[in-house]
Amino acid sequence: MMLASGCGQLDARRDIGVHSQATVLNRPVVRPVRSISSFSESLNCMDHMLRAAELPTTLISSKQFPDFSGKVPVAVKDMVVTSLSQMSHLSNAFRYVDYEVDIARQDTVQNLTTILLNNNQMQLQRPALYVSGAIAFVDQNVTSQRKSAGVSSDRVDAGYSASNSATVVALEVHLGDFRTRTIIPGLDSANEVVIGGAGQGLDLAGRIGTYGVRFNVGRDYAMGTGGALRTLVDLAMIELVGKWARVPYWQCLMLNQTNPNFQRQMRDWYNESGTSGQLRLVRSSLISRGYLSSDQSDLGANHPVMRQATARFQADTGLIVTGIIDFSTYEFALRNFVALDDNGALTRIGWDNSGPSTSRVTVPATAAVAPWFINMQLENPQPAGLRPAFSEGDQIFLSATVSRASHLYCYYVDAAGTATRLLPNALQTNTLVAADQAIRIPDWMGANPGFILDAGKPGTESALCIATNEDAMPKLPPELQGPALTAVKDLQGAPGLRQRFLDAMGPQGSVAQVIRWNVVGRKAAGPAENEAK
Repeated sequence: MMLASGCGQLDARRDIGVHSQATVLNRPVVRPVRSISSFSESLNCMDHMLRAAELPTTLISSKQFPDFSGKVPVAVKDMVVTSLSQMSHLSNAFRYVDYEVDIARQDTVQNLTTILLNNNQMQLQRPALYVSGAIAFVDQNVTSQRKSAGVSSDRVDAGYSASNSATVVALEVHLGDFRTRTIIPGLDSANEVVIGGAGQGLDLAGRIGTYGVRFNVGRDYAMGTGGALRTLVDLAMIELVGKWARVPYWQCLMLNQTNPNFQRQMRDWYNESGTSGQLRLVRSSLISRGYLSSDQSDLGANHPVMRQATARFQADTGLIVTGIIDFSTYEFALRNFVALDDNGALTRIGWDNSGPSTSRVTVPATAAVAPWFINMQLENPQPAGLRPAFSEGDQIFLSATVSRASHLYCYYVDAAGTATRLLPNALQTNTLVAADQAIRIPDWMGANPGFILDAGKPGTESALCIATNEDAMPKLPPELQGPALTAVKDLQGAPGLRQRFLDAMGPQGSVAQVIRWNVVGRKAAGPAENEAK
């Protein structure tokens, strides 16, 4: 008797049919989607609100967010970066300083940064603020319910069970002053989220003769921890940034501004900073509503035009007409930044632009149309919200936003009054820009910005942006049709530029705004500084 052993020779060709499906089965069956939390629209709303507040760009960083429970393995720090970025698309309110000091966490970029810093080949800008926090606690199964029932007989056993549970996760976040490494009092956020799960099951067992049969049917769900933490982070950053910038952030969270806690918060802001601290927001509101024009964006609270606009707004809202920005005027001007539909979804971001009431004020026929204006800002990081003087050679970053689709032309005017066209230029030839889109001057986010804007000789410099209904270039005089980034001849200063556009387009065909800054001479290095170099 002979025995055969082994399983025969394996032939990979027999499995070609199975293997050929690997690349198909390896592909995801569901398309990826953008990560969206419950507050994604609120982050966009905050971006517009920070832009309206005309906040300067602030450098910010953050610490790692530990989770001592070990139950929530998520990258909270990166979620913080994403939230700050989404609140800075239009406003450019924050730039995150990405620097890792933990050697175990450093990557190629961080290693190169360390080398360049040690060799004095790179300068790392110091952030003004930093975010600190942690997952405070994870309480599992805070609530737990279980139900079960069953019946039994000689031939059939049946049972039903149901359960649900809830876990509470808390996140605490603080804002600190990087210069002193101190946590700023009052700039904190502590919120909790409930993560739930539930299940149902049905068991059926029977016996036919001597054969047993059993069926088990069940379904359950568990809410994701990552999505819950993203919602907590977005909420915390909206709250922190809103408190720091002193803007009514609760409107972007679709909460009622008449809440006593929010009223008390606004009263504190008003009392701490006075009218001047909140004037930019009030002025932005009056411009959006049509009480002021865009070229009046730098008026002081006691300017006659500003007081007249304030008085008209007070009359239209039923306040006591004084022309002074008291707390009631401040609070009413900041109301209704957003509008909601019946389902609570955002339908409008930004103040209503219906304009002054015609029953109290004589309004031109064009006032029924949404106000047309330009909003220009200096985007250089500025400590403590101040606008310091630039030194010769410092790079200058600007941005301009138009309230409706327009053709945009921007000029730089040095201390001697010589004007140079910045936009359009050889790389940015298209003059038509969309509404509410921040145009960076120069485009520091692009691979090739086209030009660099440096501070010139000591004195007062300015930038002028003009928006027109149609392409103005063919109608402009020859001296303004020359190549970009070269001095315009036979023209002196921003007033001359503005007059040329008024002559070409008419008084209703364009709007303009000027932004100014001071330039000082660069300080000569002393003996000690030379030795250090």
